[in-house]
Amino acid sequence: MFGRRGLPHIVSAIVVMAALAACSSVSTVRVQPENVAAGPGLRPIAAIQVNATTGYILFIPIPGKVDLDRVVNRMLIVAAKTMGADKVANLEFQVTPDSGIWSLRKLLGWRSARASGVAVQVEAAPVDPVEDEGPEPPPSAGRGAEPALDETR
Repeated sequence: MFGRRGLPHIVSAIVVMAALAACSSVSTVRVQPENVAAGPGLRPIAAIQVNATTGYILFIPIPGKVDLDRVVNRMLIVAAKTMGADKVANLEFQVTPDSGIWSLRKLLGWRSARASGVAVQVEAAPVDPVEDEGPEPPPSAGRGAEPALDETR
């Protein structure tokens, strides 16, 4: 049907499709700590999003591995640590399932995983200079305070 001349073009097209079908990316943006809320004691430094996709032809992945371990531990957390973060806050992730009816997608399709979060530095907790002195005394009853109840009745 294609002849000898058409076969190299088909092979080339399949190779190009395979190269485009399997990829991963890490996207980062530095943020201003005063404009992004990450939680008490956390100073946000960057927002990070990672994506990984692999194509399948007849149940053969082209070329790689897509799972949550890769996108969260090997891509997202590594990128955050590289940027000087101590932790990742507000972690979100998703992955195309690998079993059940989703297995049919491997016949001719793709599988993808995504993770995102805010890279943060942990700020030191404030130090209480009188920590060893014990709890503070209760506030004294001043003007307008209600009298204490007499329990001797």
